[in-house]
Parts: sequence; structure tokens; C-alpha cells
Amino acid sequence: MGIRCLIGTVFIVSSISKVAGRSAFGQFVASVRGLRPPTALPVVPTAVVVVAAEFAVCALLCANLVVVGYALAVALLVGFSVAIAGALARGVRASCRCFGSSGALLGRHHIARNAGLALVAACGLVVGHPAGGVQPGGVVLAVLAGLILGGLVAVLDDIVDLFRPLTDGAAPPRRASVTTPPAAGVESGQIVKSQ
Repeated sequence: MGIRCLIGTVFIVSSISKVAGRSAFGQFVASVRGLRPPTALPVVPTAVVVVAAEFAVCALLCANLVVVGYALAVALLVGFSVAIAGALARGVRASCRCFGSSGALLGRHHIARNAGLALVAACGLVVGHPAGGVQPGGVVLAVLAGLILGGLVAVLDDIVDLFRPLTDGAAPPRRASVTTPPAAGVESGQIVKSQ
């Protein structure tokens, strides 16, 4: 259950974030355009198939067709890793729109993330359902752990950005100093008495 919730959360957040508005889908299409080699499939149909497959992973896991859901998840994650590795090898610096709004540039940590998720999904595929009785407390703990880990994966780019040093050498912006004009009747530090 924990693996199902983890993989399901990752794919539902990923798929919804790509279609949550016209600009979100447009940004995802632009990232697909940057990732694909020049001889690849057309961009918009590829983006539509990716989003539909991500939704399908969630539906299959919820419908108790876990073997098919995990297999599709592994295939997608391996495909994503290969596409990112190919783009990096060609020197492409595309934005990651894996979870919609993140503008982080694709890097090796995205390949590692996808490979780790593919490994987890493959473990779910191999392990299947437990043979013994199910403990309600264990199920609740597994579901909570899966949801929390899935949520953390979805915001991983933001977490990584928190610890990334500034690379452009620019100093952080300074606060604008506020200067106030002298009060009425004050000139050069002297108070002028009115008569």
C-alpha cells in the first residue's frame, strides 16, 4: 500500500500539474520540445500521450490493476530518464516541467529521481500483495508514508533549490533606503520658529 500511494501520488500530482490551465500544458509542451531529438515524434501528441499515461497509472493503481499500473509506471520513468539523459548529452538545458510550475533546469538529479522511483515501482511489481493477513495499523502507516513521500518527491526541485548556491555571482538585492524629506520648518538641521 505504501508503494501504491507513493507512485500514485507522484503520478497524480505530475499529471494534474501539467493540465492545470492552458499555460501549464503549454509550458509542458515546450519542455517536451526541448527534450526530444529532432527526429522524434511530433511534440503535442507526445505530450498528450505522456499526460494520459500518467493519469492511467493512477487509475490502474486505484482500480486494483497494480501489475499493469506498476509496469506502466516503470516504462514511463525509464523513458523519462532516457529522454533527459539524451537531452543532457546533446547539451540541451530545458526546464523541468515534471510537476508543472517548477522552472528548474533538468539535470542528473532528475535522472536519479526517476531511476529511484522506477526501482520502487519495480519492487511493487515484484512484491505484489502480502500473503498474510493485513494489519489495519500497518495499512494506515503505509498509506501515510506513501502520501508524504510522494508529496516530497513532487516538491523535490523546490527543496533542492533551497540548498543551491547562487551561481551568477550577483549580490543579493539590497533594501532600498528610504529618505524622507525634511519636515516643514526644518532646514539644515535647524528649526525655524514661526512668528
